[in-house]
Amino acid sequence: MHFHFSFYSSVLLIFFSQGVIFSFLLLKKSITHQSNPDRWLSLIIFLCSLYVLPWMLGFAGWYSLQPYRDIMFYVPFQQLLLVGPAIYFYTQSLLNPAFRFKRSAWLHFTPALAYLLYRLVIFITDKVILHQYFFYANGRDKSLDTWYELAGFLSMLLYFLISLRYYATYKKVIFQTVSFANNLLFGWIQKYLLTFLLMQVLWLLFFLFYPDWGNFKEKWWYYLAFSSLMYYVGITGYASNVKSLISFKISANENNAVFLLDKTTNESETAESIQLIEVVEDSISPEAEEWKVKICHLLEKEQLYENPNLTLLDIARKLDTNQTVISKMINQGFKMNFNDFINSYRIKAVIHLLKNKEHQKQTLLGISIDCGFNSKTTFNRCFKKSTGLSPRDFLEKLADEQSKT
Repeated sequence: MHFHFSFYSSVLLIFFSQGVIFSFLLLKKSITHQSNPDRWLSLIIFLCSLYVLPWMLGFAGWYSLQPYRDIMFYVPFQQLLLVGPAIYFYTQSLLNPAFRFKRSAWLHFTPALAYLLYRLVIFITDKVILHQYFFYANGRDKSLDTWYELAGFLSMLLYFLISLRYYATYKKVIFQTVSFANNLLFGWIQKYLLTFLLMQVLWLLFFLFYPDWGNFKEKWWYYLAFSSLMYYVGITGYASNVKSLISFKISANENNAVFLLDKTTNESETAESIQLIEVVEDSISPEAEEWKVKICHLLEKEQLYENPNLTLLDIARKLDTNQTVISKMINQGFKMNFNDFINSYRIKAVIHLLKNKEHQKQTLLGISIDCGFNSKTTFNRCFKKSTGLSPRDFLEKLADEQSKT
């Protein structure tokens, strides 16, 4: 097989081969661990590798010789309209254990299928019917057409935005349903979405401001940058083992999501609607006042906040009601989400122990864990948000106050 090794083709060959390897490893990992997110990420990395392929083979001399030239012309390696939907479904499968790829989801792939049909028509016309170049009379690969690149860019930008919106909804769900939301924000998904955005920004910057964008050789620098980002996503995604614990379904009303009790439960039978937007009315209904007393009494009596894995469902079961009622009452009665509400009790407990000089017997981390926090980072963030001071600064201020009395 012909392959001209040059600086340009060799560098892209390294990234292309690594992308294919990581795609295979992710697919193998998905089969071994029955992991849907890894399947989608495997597809994304494979599509990104194919995106680089025409430039690698172009510098390897494939556009100059037959039959390689026809392979480049008629095989649609760059599937730009597939990448965006794959990103979106990867985001859903990563954040939501209840996510299932349904028939209606195929609609997202309609533009990509239409493009494949267009390329098939080109092949049949040129190679089967006319036996000569008609669509390719200008000798330019259709994958490199500006309209197709722009369509791919807009598609990926759109799916980035809806993926970001899905992640925002996920954050609202976890802050309304668990008391350890900060541990479920998934630094990986944030980095991965940021990297995907950077890919689009790079393309736009090169397209708008690089004077030789249309030059095949000069365009190599963009593909080098893209390949580097692809390599980062592949290696980091393979090493990532994050698993979401919260199953939900977004309802037609954007202000609500359906929180599923169990990812294996039939959602139509057991799902509950949880209000995601905090209630900010000044007046509190008599019903909310009654529930405020019940909730506070339960937390103070049984000190449930000391459980680092406390959820909205736990409180609802203790009070013999459902999550919908508790979520609404906490939002309306305390003007905060469930996560912040429980953390406020934990902070009060920590402050009480500090004032009793418990920090002289054990570390601050030990005190925070005893009060229900499960990470130092979360504790420090919540403490400063509540008091305006870091734990160390608070201790210094407390020591000064106690020395004066």
